[in-house]
Amino acid sequence: MVNPLGSLKNAAVMAAFFVLGLLAGCSTELEIQKLSGRTMGTTWSVVIANPIAAHDQKALQADIESVLAEVNRQMSTYDPGSEISRFNESDALDTWYPVSELFAMTTAKALGFSEISDGAFDPTVGPLVNLWGFGPDAGAEALPSDAAIEAAKSQVGFTAISVRAPEADGGAAIRKNAQRRLDLSAIAKGLGVDQVYGLLDDKGYANFLVEIGGEVRVKGDKDGLGWKIAVEKPIKGERAVEQLLSLKNVALATSGDYRNYREIDGVAYSHTIDPSAGRPVTHQLASVTVADSECALADGWATTLLVLGPEKGFELAVARKIPAMFIERAGDEFVVKQTPRFERLLAGEVE
Repeated sequence: MVNPLGSLKNAAVMAAFFVLGLLAGCSTELEIQKLSGRTMGTTWSVVIANPIAAHDQKALQADIESVLAEVNRQMSTYDPGSEISRFNESDALDTWYPVSELFAMTTAKALGFSEISDGAFDPTVGPLVNLWGFGPDAGAEALPSDAAIEAAKSQVGFTAISVRAPEADGGAAIRKNAQRRLDLSAIAKGLGVDQVYGLLDDKGYANFLVEIGGEVRVKGDKDGLGWKIAVEKPIKGERAVEQLLSLKNVALATSGDYRNYREIDGVAYSHTIDPSAGRPVTHQLASVTVADSECALADGWATTLLVLGPEKGFELAVARKIPAMFIERAGDEFVVKQTPRFERLLAGEVE
């Protein structure tokens, strides 16, 4: 699992950088509106292509920032007053804790990934993330002891969390039957993208791109060529394009191990934690890129598959017909594998 909301997840999609660079070279006849800002410890950007309805740019910027602020208000582990922080600090067990509808639905999505992956994706993994030096309560600059790892593992386990649906009697709520701390950061950026996407869609925009920290969702088209998105080579300290995609009406998210890591005694440790081992993953899978209808889903799948690794992750992606690209290290080279649905995406057969 990845470090909590508020620090930059190592998203390997260079959407803002590369898409905006391409737009700069477009014909001046193509009307483009660009907005940007900061959120969740990283940057966000919105690109709207024509036709652009008449609007107040400042008002639209404010609306977008309001949507993102609400996501943070609910799910930021860096904000002690957020809904998730208040739930985490609560000592009450086996008691329904009222939450916002979006918070409940997001928690349910996270638990769904946990069940599908037998706990490889675990939204209660925060104690281990912190122990290994990532997150809001990062541990010391030293290798954790086996005893410390076991102690942190005892505080992890998604089955202790339950969700009550918004439409149920009593409304949206979550509860825990053991002391757990929720961390929804593995899908929070994707969720933020989806929320901004919904705002623009409701306002009637037909062709636009939304990006947060490299997680992307696009609607419609741009100049008849689709939205150009570059997937990055997973090289530490460098930026290079592995694959250039042309996308319409799809979301894309990437998880990788090469931007956010720590070195302890000369050894690099990934921020991606295997909950069952209580330690950073040690396999050679460098990054996973996933396409889906929603960015939160793509975000969650990318994290899940990265934790599972090159064999189990790829097998699950194929079995569940997920459009995914795996980039695995092989010495100084990379081996790229694509699921059949990702190959169809590249061929323009899947939107």
